[in-house]
Amino acid sequence: MIAMAADPDQSAGTLSDVVRDRRAELGISLREAEERCIDPETGKGVSRAYINSLEKATPNLEPPTPARLRAIAAGLGLPLPLLQEAAGRQFYGVSTVWEPSGKARAFVARFEELDPADQDRVLAMLEAYASATPKAE
Repeated sequence: MIAMAADPDQSAGTLSDVVRDRRAELGISLREAEERCIDPETGKGVSRAYINSLEKATPNLEPPTPARLRAIAAGLGLPLPLLQEAAGRQFYGVSTVWEPSGKARAFVARFEELDPADQDRVLAMLEAYASATPKAE
């Protein structure tokens, strides 16, 4: 299973933070990141120069294209929605409100990766748990 990130609160960071932290967590060099970050749809990669500039949050950096985000997600083993949200926050000032610990965001990102049958099983499990749990008054 691919890790969401070492810190669930990382979902509140910028794309620069998420990429820098994840590369450090994996212990890979910029060269290795460049070799891994290939868009599964187009086969195009992300240069180590772009990754380096992104990690440093270089002023006036060109926002990543959808293909670059897919490549980074694939290369660093992160959910694409996490990267899209972080890019929106960093480059466009768009912020999604989630519960403070980041657990809900991590759950939603992983849920979206499941096939429809597994999504139905998870929903059934949540419903069963919620109906069996006494309600606080």
